Amino acid sequence: MTEKKSHTLDVPGAVLTYDVREAAAPSDEPTLLMIGLPMGAEGFTTLASHFTDRKVVTYDPRGVERSTRTGTQPPGVADHADDVHRVIEAVGGGPVDLVASSGGAVVALELAATHPGDLRTVVAHEPPLPAVLPDREAMVAAMTDIHDTYQAKGLGAGMAKFIALVMARGEITAEYVDQPDPDPAAFGLPTEDDGTRDDLMLGVNMLVLQAYEPDWETLKATTPQVLIAVGEDTNDEMTGRSARAAAALLDAEAVVFPGGHGGFSGGEYGQPADKPDEFAARLREVLTR
Repeated sequence: MTEKKSHTLDVPGAVLTYDVREAAAPSDEPTLLMIGLPMGAEGFTTLASHFTDRKVVTYDPRGVERSTRTGTQPPGVADHADDVHRVIEAVGGGPVDLVASSGGAVVALELAATHPGDLRTVVAHEPPLPAVLPDREAMVAAMTDIHDTYQAKGLGAGMAKFIALVMARGEITAEYVDQPDPDPAAFGLPTEDDGTRDDLMLGVNMLVLQAYEPDWETLKATTPQVLIAVGEDTNDEMTGRSARAAAALLDAEAVVFPGGHGGFSGGEYGQPADKPDEFAARLREVLTR
């Protein structure tokens, strides 16, 4: 794998850190940008190693890992999309290929609608979009409850509810939030509240993502190819249902990738590796067709 070089970029309200891996040999392939939310650049280490034939760029979203944010205003989807636009400009401009995971896939859809010239192909892998689901109201209530639990009881309690929600199969009902709170210890999470409230996902994204819906008509008319992807091992969990519904709104079917929600993962954060080799091969196929 080519050596990565880290850079910082001052943007309104934040200082972003991004990494650039140059191609191992001169290449005509477009830059490949990999983004997540709230996952940072580290999570794409294994996937990036499969694309030494082109420049690969990864970054930490504002407020995640090495990237900082200032002020009290929570960042919205548009803020993150603008950050990615500025990173693209900093590395030489577009059009780039973009593979985006989870909340990053939501950001990718916003970027495609607002800065289509930045992009050639967008692979939005399992965007969590409650707005496209038939159980939207119940899902929004559950996400709000996760946020409120985090604010009241801390990381362990909030994260336990988050894990339970993302593991839930099929549509949920209004009664979902009335069930007993899951035990954080059952997920290996702390049971004591350490007093911190700086987790971007629980403290901000649980509210931001529930209110966001992409501009579907603009996306259908944009120049970049926008593909919604879903893991073959993702069943009817929220992100799988969301991906398939989002693809339908683009008059398409979700593109199936190996593995689950983190199919590209090589175990960067200590979790078991998924299917990164197969995922990378599928991504290369999608980007070159």
